This record gives sequence, C-alpha cells and structure tokens, in this order.
Amino acid sequence: MKQKSKFLKLVKNDSWLEPYNDAIQGRHDQVLWKLNQLTQDGKTSLSDFADGHLYFGLHRTDRNWVFREWAPNATRIFLIGDFNGWKESEAYELKPIGTSGNWEVSLPLSAMKHGDLYKMKVYWDGGSGERIPAWCQRVVQDDDTKIFSAQVWEPAEKYVFKKQNFRPKRNPLLIYECHIGMAQDAERVGTYNEFRENVLPRIIKDGYNCIQIMAIQEHPYYGSFGYHVSSFFAASSRFGTPEELKQLIDEAHKHGIAVIMDLVQSHAVKNEVEGLGNLCGDPHQFFYSGERREHPAWDSLCFDYGKNEVIHFLLSNCKYWLTEFNFDGFRFDGVTSMLYYSHGLGESFNGYGDYFNGHQDGNAITYLTLANLLIHEVKPSAFTIAEEVSGMPGLAAPFKDGGYGFDYRMAMNIPDFWIKLIKEFRDEDWKPSSIFWELTNRRAEEHNISYCESHDQALVGDKTIIFRLIDSDMYWHFRIGDETIGVDRGIALHKIIRLLTASTINGGYLNFMGNEFGHPEWIDFPREGNGWSYKYARRQWNLVDNKELCYQYLGEFDRLMLELLKSERNFQKLPVVEVWHNDEDKVLAYSRGDLLFVYNLNPQRSFTDYGFQVPEGTYYIALNTDSYSFGGRGIIGDCKSVLTDPDPLLKKYGKGWLRLYIPARSGIVLRKVAKGKR
Repeated sequence: MKQKSKFLKLVKNDSWLEPYNDAIQGRHDQVLWKLNQLTQDGKTSLSDFADGHLYFGLHRTDRNWVFREWAPNATRIFLIGDFNGWKESEAYELKPIGTSGNWEVSLPLSAMKHGDLYKMKVYWDGGSGERIPAWCQRVVQDDDTKIFSAQVWEPAEKYVFKKQNFRPKRNPLLIYECHIGMAQDAERVGTYNEFRENVLPRIIKDGYNCIQIMAIQEHPYYGSFGYHVSSFFAASSRFGTPEELKQLIDEAHKHGIAVIMDLVQSHAVKNEVEGLGNLCGDPHQFFYSGERREHPAWDSLCFDYGKNEVIHFLLSNCKYWLTEFNFDGFRFDGVTSMLYYSHGLGESFNGYGDYFNGHQDGNAITYLTLANLLIHEVKPSAFTIAEEVSGMPGLAAPFKDGGYGFDYRMAMNIPDFWIKLIKEFRDEDWKPSSIFWELTNRRAEEHNISYCESHDQALVGDKTIIFRLIDSDMYWHFRIGDETIGVDRGIALHKIIRLLTASTINGGYLNFMGNEFGHPEWIDFPREGNGWSYKYARRQWNLVDNKELCYQYLGEFDRLMLELLKSERNFQKLPVVEVWHNDEDKVLAYSRGDLLFVYNLNPQRSFTDYGFQVPEGTYYIALNTDSYSFGGRGIIGDCKSVLTDPDPLLKKYGKGWLRLYIPARSGIVLRKVAKGKR
C-alpha cells in the first residue's frame, strides 16, 4: 500500500522547503482551525460570517432606520447631526445589546433623510469625543471647514448594474494602474464621471483588459495617495458619489475590462475623529497594543489580526467591495508589512530560513489566507494580487497546496532591477543574460504581475524610466524632427524595456497611467511644501494627442505591443525558451509559442545575417521597435518575411538557421507562419 506523502504540494514542488515543512503545515493548520471557529465547524460559511456591513452601520428598512456600532469600551453613544441640530437627545441614543459590545438604535423613517450629515458622540470612562462610525459607507468633507462627517446615503433610485455575470479576461491580464483624482489635465481633483467619459476610452483603445484603481477607500489626506485610510467602507467622495463609481465599473465591464481596487488593510490612519484610532476610548480596539500598535515607517496604526472582531471587520470589508460595487478583485497593499513583526524593515531575506525564523506574524498570515478563501468563495471569478517584496514562498500558491491563496504577486524585483541598471551601468555594460534571468527567475507555482514601473517610481523624489533615460531633454527636444541623440536613445530603450518585461510574464503585466507614452512629470500631490499645487497631480493627455511630439510614438508602440501579446491565447502560460544570448554582442533571443523575440542591446553595433537555430519555416516581423511608426530609424522595414536556411546537421531536429539584420538598440518580434498561410 502506497504511503501518503507527509508534505503539502508546496513543499513537494520545492525540496529546499522540506526543512520548514512543519512550519508550513502549522500555518496551514492554523487557518483551518480559525476557519472552523469562525464558521462554527462548518455550520455556516465564511461568506455568511463576512456580512458585518449588512448588520453594522446605518441601514434603512421598510419601516425604520437602524444603526449599530461595535464599541465595547463605550458607556453611552448618541447620534448627532443635521437631523437634531448636532445636539444629544434621548431619541437618538444607542442602547447596548447585551454584553456583546455592540450598540443599537432604531429610529422612525422621519428621523433623518438622504444627505443629512451626522457623527457619533461617544462617552467612555474618563472621556468623550465625536466620531465617524467605523462601518459608515459615506463620508464627506466640508469645502470650507475641511471637517469630515458621515452622511446618510439613501438615494431614491439605487444603481442597477446593467452588465451582469461579468468574467474578467486574464489570458493574459493587462493592468492599467490609475488614480481617479489625477487622471485629468486640469489642475484639480478629477471625478468618477470624468474618468469614465475621458480616460476609460483611452484604456479601451490601448488594449488593457483591467484597471486597478487607487485611493478608493476614504482617506483624510489627499496626498497620502489613498494609503492612510480612515473609513474602510466608504468610497472616496472627493471623486463623486457611490452611484458614479458603480457606473464607471459597469461601463468598464461593458467593454470587457475588469476593475480591481487597491485594498488597504495593512494599516490605518492615526486620526481619531475621522478614523479608528480611538473610537470609544480604547486605542487597542482595532489595533495591536504596546510597541506593535504603531507602524514605525508609515506613521499609522497596525490592525490586530488575532481578534475575531477585527477579522470580521476586514473580511466584511472585502465582501462589501465585491458585492456592493461589483469589483473584480483587489491588489492588497503592504503585504510585506503585514507578514513580519518588523514589517520587513531591516530584514535581509537572503535564504529560506528568513521566512521561518519566528519573525512572522501568524495572525496576519492566517487573516490573509482567510481573505483569499473568502474572496474566491464570494466571487469565484475574482482575483487577488499581493504587493509583497520579501519573496515569502507560497504567497501566490493555492491554500490546498500549502499557500496563502493569492492569484498573483507583484514582481517587485523587476522595476528595482531596471532602475539599478539604468542608474549604475553604462549601456555598454548591459548583459542580456542577466536581464533574461531577472525577468524570468520566479517560483514555478506562483504567478506574477510584471512591470517596469508603477506609481511608486513616478512619485516626487524618484524618477520614471523615461525621465531617467532622457532627463531635461524631454522638455526641450521631444518635438518630432528636433530629437537629440539622448532622446533617440531614451525612446529606443523605453520600448525595449517594456517589450522585454511584458513578453516574459507568467501572469500579467502592469503599467501606471501615462507611463505608456512617457509622461514627463513626476507625481507630487498638493501639500504645504508646493503651495498646495495640483500642477503635478494630473496627467497631460494633450502630450500624447499632439502629433508634433514624440509621445505618440511610445503610446502607439504600447498599443501594438499589447495587441501582439493578446494575439497568442494564454500567452502567459507559454514557456519562455531561451534561444540565444551573447553578452559580448549584447544579443538576446527567446521564443514563446510561435513568437520569436530578438533584441540587440548594443548601443553602436548593428549585425548583419545574425543567425539563430529555430524551427524550420517562414517567419515574418510582427513588431519592430525600430519602426518609423514608433520613432525608430526604420532600417529593416515592416512585415518582412524571412525563410530559414536549411542545415543538414539540424534537419533531424526540424530546425534551420534564421539569419537576421538586427539594428543597434532594437527589439524585433517574429511570428512563425503556419504551413499553408501567408
């Protein structure tokens, strides 16, 4: 009788993990134990457990208003607002529900109306304060006083999604990372409607099949980029109404585009009046106690993932965005910070032992795994992405195999690699073998989102790739016909870097809005240091629309590059097979299916009749970075067919020699023609 393996599949697939099998199994078992606890040993589902948003907060029924809050340290709670002159009154006082720590008040329908502003007035032993409810689903800021308040939101007509049962396209997944507020030319905050009307059509035309929206959860400080969240269930009112956000998502779905959001559950803003920092006199209600309460680098608060009430709050948050707004998934922000007691600060992560040395927060690992189980239970077509830099094994592996259940992890090594290469190495010292290894070195069972740069590299104090390559010449020599040698170099490498990164994916590809056409400005949100200016918190779409400027070259290349990737179904699953590299020549070639990718990174030398051993047949050029259409020199022309030369020694392998002219600083993609075609 065959003995059952003692290892989970994660360990079976990687023998280097065998010494840590007990730890991996222990984490797996801890999730099962917590899952059974939350679902009463399977009597209910995890999805049923995550319905807190339907119970807590303000809700209108056919007969009354009901408001509930979890406030275990409170002694009295009142609702104050427009409806009672912002004064405490007995009619609006909450009552405790037994010893649960929950409070409740039931009010007649005449007690408040749509649009009324309100807060809680909370009392506790030794103090009191006005608070925005933790579970509220609408928060607005007064234009003059800048004070935030909860708002009764019960429009006469609910938004009804027109596109039902949408299923994302992920073959491959092509993500357009974006921020609603800065997605317009004007020096102000943009809106959901403006994005839907003006930016979404661009994304559709460019060929992306997913938008990842930042800064959705309400945050007091606009300049935080949405990462210091105060109200976790409220869509930011800076950009418009919940209905307008729903309409944007619906319109995207209509055009086959998935919509995911940056989900921030790794920390919370410190604010007490607007946030959860001290909701009812207990600063540890939602957060860890002692030194673990505050994040040392982010000036924020760290959730206590060991409390069932906190797990309830955060899991309900996941379900809320999926079911109420029809989001297709999440990019979980700051996962590294969650996984480690140190938040990853000062850790080296040089070997597997660094992932199992006792520095890991088991509560957070359990929570993240439960979140993934919940999300896929609530919406099987949804997908999750982990922003994680340490390389924790199993993060994007299925739970049944011993993983944490994310569908993808961000390949955060890739942008760091490109920046280091551009900053520290001369073009003459770039090594194709190193580039290929860096782009393809990943765990086989985990899918990645590859990217050259995201919003992180575009922030003030850093530089985008195009700006690192061209610098100030972008301002003075980006007009067609006036390009300098530096501009020509920058345009050529910008295209090559993107093609290399996008064509080696094993999951998906991401681009931050504007970077596809080489947006010249960094991102700097309004703040005291810049006079509260919106000049750099916007996107200048007029640049790519101007046919006299070089930006159009990069934008058009990006569009056709994505079109090429989508032309091969399940492109991300095709093996990346190295055909050739020569670090001295600076030539690299690899194949994926019927596509052959060839690069000459040599800054000076072009090569004539450079040969590769490839399957016999006819190949034609499907994409050429050196094309006139993309600001290149157009030396070899487009749509050129090339026939392999026979070789008796290669014949038995079905191969021949493909001999190409490869211009300096260029990338060429050839497609093998099926017999009887072309």
